[in-house]
Amino acid sequence: MSESIRDAIAPHAKPLKGKTILMSGGSRGIGLAIALRAAADGANVAIMAKTATEQANLAGTVFTAAEEITAAGGQGLAIVGDVRNDGDVLGAVASTVERFGGIDVVVNNASAIDLSATPDVSMKKYDLMMDINVRGTFLLSKSALPHLRASDNGHILTLSPPLNLEPKWAGAHLAYTMAKYGMSMTTLGLAEELRGAGIGVNSLWPATLIDTAAIRNMPGGERMVKAARSARIVADAAHAVLTSDARACSGNFFTDEAVLAAAGVTDFSGYSMGAAESDLVPDIFL
Repeated sequence: MSESIRDAIAPHAKPLKGKTILMSGGSRGIGLAIALRAAADGANVAIMAKTATEQANLAGTVFTAAEEITAAGGQGLAIVGDVRNDGDVLGAVASTVERFGGIDVVVNNASAIDLSATPDVSMKKYDLMMDINVRGTFLLSKSALPHLRASDNGHILTLSPPLNLEPKWAGAHLAYTMAKYGMSMTTLGLAEELRGAGIGVNSLWPATLIDTAAIRNMPGGERMVKAARSARIVADAAHAVLTSDARACSGNFFTDEAVLAAAGVTDFSGYSMGAAESDLVPDIFL
């Protein structure tokens, strides 16, 4: 796998040129960074998200994301939809295939978060996290399977953590942990179920805190992002995974650092938002 990754991040290689990616979410943050990295190769990227209009505290919409993808060298397709709705997901798959002729990659990026302890989390927020994170990941992956089977190197990549069963993660924020681990269980199960189909199914998680609008909008967020890395590190790692041999690369729970290290990258300082490597904040679940 490391040879495939090394080739994938070669400075002049464009292995995703002409490939089609369908991503949930992606109007901003890590999802958009992954989309723009693929677009630099000349990929087609369909973004399905609810953000038809810009929000007061979060810049970017599904339409501005598509424009950025096209400007970066790819072809962007904006699809307004909610991953919780079966019709929206099936419509997104159909629209992507109609526009680009197929689907080579699914990126399950959409996710809801609430780190509240059990007494404090509302059941409305619990249901939201389960519906977006777990059901949405399962539904989008399931709906795209016929087209991924037809691809010569089909991949499903889910932004979810390793299944770390140390009790502290469940004890810290049980509802969120169950929702994220539900995404990871989808990776575990589909990788095994599809092992003979030639579809690579993997999860990817940042080793450190990542600079996103969601983090910046949290109390103390501006201070926190100084100890974070740019979303580019996750995008570069995702690119490497998605351009590897799907038959040989499946069932993994990667961190961005581990993927890039496999490619021979030893200096991550260029991804830092200002802090020294020793002062970066590790992400949760690791």
